[in-house]
Amino acid sequence: MKIQMKMKAQGLGKIILFFTLALYTSACTRDMVYNQYKTIENNQWHKDSIVNFTINTSDTLQKNNIYITLRNNKDYEFSNLFLIVGIRFPNNYQIIDTLEYEMTTPEGRFLGTGISDTKENKLEYKTNVTFSLKGDYNISVQQAMRKTRDIEGLESLNGISDVGVQIEKVK
Repeated sequence: MKIQMKMKAQGLGKIILFFTLALYTSACTRDMVYNQYKTIENNQWHKDSIVNFTINTSDTLQKNNIYITLRNNKDYEFSNLFLIVGIRFPNNYQIIDTLEYEMTTPEGRFLGTGISDTKENKLEYKTNVTFSLKGDYNISVQQAMRKTRDIEGLESLNGISDVGVQIEKVK
């Protein structure tokens, strides 16, 4: 009798855990407006390769946070990352930013999440943004890395496997 009650309690615990996780996951995804990655061929991001994302929006009131997301592996050889990120509005107005992000701790360990050789990074780009016009917004991302004292940028940046854009509603 005690064994059956214990088994029922364990089963009930698993059900509660499942529903708690499902509720937590759905709460997180409700705030997600856009989330897409594009794969970088052979984990080598060419200096002329611009990664583009098109976001269609009709909500002109909601405030959003925009993130650049990327995955890097152990072949990434720098402690930072320079990006050129642009947003083209539906009326062709464009904003272009040059950004720098830290990719490692001072001790040289990669930042980001993940337990394997690949780390996922969520890099803050713009906060509290409203898409004031209905229509397609194009976000472009290009690497702008160069070695110290080099004028020319790197031909190819090794160790980047995926580049993405994530947009979340401000809570």
